[in-house]
Amino acid sequence: MNQELLNLILSRRSVRRYDTAKPVEESALETLCRAALAAPSARNQQLRELVVVTKRETLDALGAVLPNAPMLKDAGAALVVCGVLDNEWSGYWQQDCSASVENALLAAEALGLGACWCGLFPREERAARVAEILGVPARLMPMALLTIGVPLDGTERAKDKWKPEKIHREKF
Repeated sequence: MNQELLNLILSRRSVRRYDTAKPVEESALETLCRAALAAPSARNQQLRELVVVTKRETLDALGAVLPNAPMLKDAGAALVVCGVLDNEWSGYWQQDCSASVENALLAAEALGLGACWCGLFPREERAARVAEILGVPARLMPMALLTIGVPLDGTERAKDKWKPEKIHREKF
């Protein structure tokens, strides 16, 4: 077993406070995208596309319309994961996008970056606002936005989320 990978998974946390003086490196953004697109997908149809946002004015515009993403004001970047709607396997786009989001979150943790998953879909008004700002075509649905940045010093580590009462064996 790869203990380092397991520790990474167990220590992943949502980061909402970023060091605005430290930019997110382009190579790190490429790694996050590669990780997101390496996630499994239904019938390997790859029913997701990504939008990387680094311009301050665009991050601020997104923050102005997303009440669940106030941390965009300090984030160095955002990654918007969009589902493909015009494919015969499009009924699975939410699973494909969710797997991509989790891969990107784990990659951010591995790179020493902070990230936070901000849901868009099924809040269609939020998804529509993001689509308008980013020029996302109608064949895609913005599902999630990840804020990304260098965590502020002192950002807490994830608390252990293990809850035995959430585990059921054989039957509920």
